[in-house]
Amino acid sequence: MISSSENSDVLQVLVVDDSAVMRRIIRGALLAHPDIEVIGTANDGAAAVTFVKHTRPDIVILDIEMPVMDGLEALREIRKFDWNLPVIMFSSLTHAGAQSTLTALTSGASDYAAKPANLSDPKDCNTVLNETLIPKIRALCAKKAKKPIGNVTPRTDLRASVQGAAQVGSVSTASGLTSLRPTNTVEAVCIGVSTGGPAALAKVFAEWREPLSVPLFIVQHMPPQFTELLGKKLTSISGMPVKEPVEGEVALAGQAYIAPGGYHMVLKDEGGRVVIHLNQEPPENFCRPAVDVLFRSAAKIYGNRLLGVVLTGMGSDGMLGAQNITQAGGQVIAQDEITSVIWGMPGAVIKAGLAHKVLPLEEIPNEIGIRIFRRK
Repeated sequence: MISSSENSDVLQVLVVDDSAVMRRIIRGALLAHPDIEVIGTANDGAAAVTFVKHTRPDIVILDIEMPVMDGLEALREIRKFDWNLPVIMFSSLTHAGAQSTLTALTSGASDYAAKPANLSDPKDCNTVLNETLIPKIRALCAKKAKKPIGNVTPRTDLRASVQGAAQVGSVSTASGLTSLRPTNTVEAVCIGVSTGGPAALAKVFAEWREPLSVPLFIVQHMPPQFTELLGKKLTSISGMPVKEPVEGEVALAGQAYIAPGGYHMVLKDEGGRVVIHLNQEPPENFCRPAVDVLFRSAAKIYGNRLLGVVLTGMGSDGMLGAQNITQAGGQVIAQDEITSVIWGMPGAVIKAGLAHKVLPLEEIPNEIGIRIFRRK
């Protein structure tokens, strides 16, 4: 392990990888940026955990496959004593790599980046590091202090919660909220999420012991393979099944659909049935799938019967879609800043005055259930 002197004016990074070549490549790329300092390197997870306990970096770049202690176990150990520390998993995008990375993301990793495919090509390495890894480092370190998300509150009976729930009145747009229509029925839920999404979705879905009585649609910014694996993971921990839809599939109540990586998901009313269509039209907000695409199409179908939910994520995807939902008379919930890994997406919705309610992550599953069961 190598350690340099501390400098509070720059982002202090710990690089963990069993490959000396990879450590050298990452270190060299990061040191080219004056606002980033590599304060340590480690060649296995055990050494990384020890380093974090004694010298807290601002962020950790963590490989997965390593001797002594792999990255997944190191992540779990770090999360036992520090939930706030940003951790980026740095791994290959093979199927095995995707599976391990997804496990890390649902276990508390903040984000991930794919390793360069060709380590002998300096151009490829610099592209991956400068265009992907370094922007993620800066974004995750932008919020230095926040409360831990922690464990979600114990499951509650949603129908019982409705009986005791107080009616929520209108609030001023000056507070970043818009006028709430508590009597609207909800016949579909759309969720948009990005950075920090797998862990956030896992916390939400784990609270549902049985399927919801409406269809649910998800856009999570992820590449192919990852979205399929995420759907399987969420299904395994929830009573609400999750799947990637196929082109032309009819949406059913009690089923959640996650947009496949690389495809926009669009809803259309065809003969009174809601049909899911997939396309590879140009990205929106640099994303495909894009939250705006889903929200916009869903608002046309469901109108004031739609609930949109915007969770943690970088950028502003979902803000224009939230505007479509509110203009159609639907409702929008946004995750609060303190429980968001990155408050870009929900923050954009709130700042635009498009959120009917702002909630910490642990309250969102119950709130969704309350709004659905209101019509019962």
